Amino acid sequence: MMINTIEQNEPTIRLAVFGGVLILMLILETLFPRKARTQNRGLHIATNLGIVVLYTLVMRVLFPVAAMGTAVYAASKGWGLLNLFEMPVWAHILISAVLLDMAVYWQHVASHKIPMIWAFHKMHHADRDIDATTGIRFHPVEIVLSMLYKMVIVLILGPHVIGVFIFEVVLNGSAMFNHANIRLPLWLDKIVRILFVTPDMHRVHHSVIVKETNSNYGFNLSIWDKLFGSYIAQPKEGHDKMTIGLSEYQTDDPSHIVWCLKLPFTK
Repeated sequence: MMINTIEQNEPTIRLAVFGGVLILMLILETLFPRKARTQNRGLHIATNLGIVVLYTLVMRVLFPVAAMGTAVYAASKGWGLLNLFEMPVWAHILISAVLLDMAVYWQHVASHKIPMIWAFHKMHHADRDIDATTGIRFHPVEIVLSMLYKMVIVLILGPHVIGVFIFEVVLNGSAMFNHANIRLPLWLDKIVRILFVTPDMHRVHHSVIVKETNSNYGFNLSIWDKLFGSYIAQPKEGHDKMTIGLSEYQTDDPSHIVWCLKLPFTK
């Protein structure tokens, strides 16, 4: 019954969480900014949200069932590693969400290491003012590739449908949170990043310094970077002085939607 209810209302629930988290982060960024901006905020937000609208339309056309639908299908066939074991529902849900989070960590690593994928992922990194909208700024082609990857992972793992739903909702919300330009008290940041990625932790990943760009890949759980040796606690130049984006795109171009969409196809 619960699964059917979530399936029927998935778009509404996800939209409500998305809108609520985004509005909250934008308010907190206004009240407690962490870093001074380099570009016009209104244009920056409009561009990033425009990209979101575009890839959302693409996804609805290409993947009407997406990861949750794949999980339902895998469960009906008994496919996937987790479906081979008897376990309580709560354990199946929890393990599913955690393993999917690890899978996204490795997907992120691959997007930096494989040139073809990096060509699209660098649009995300070209953003010079990292904020909540940066967390949802991805090229439509990368979004399509990401969904294909997640669907394959779901077929291999056999995660619980509710686990997939929780994972996707939390991933979307946490991406906006850890990209947000908000100043957390240092004591709170230290506590939260024991288990979860904080804005200060993920901001390191958006540094123009290549070593820092190739670190802190996690979107939700911080344990993967620490476990797999990709963790850097603080940026070399400090948060106030560090340069955000990619060194070759330190202009106003990354705040224009046409430039963003064309970037992977330009030399």
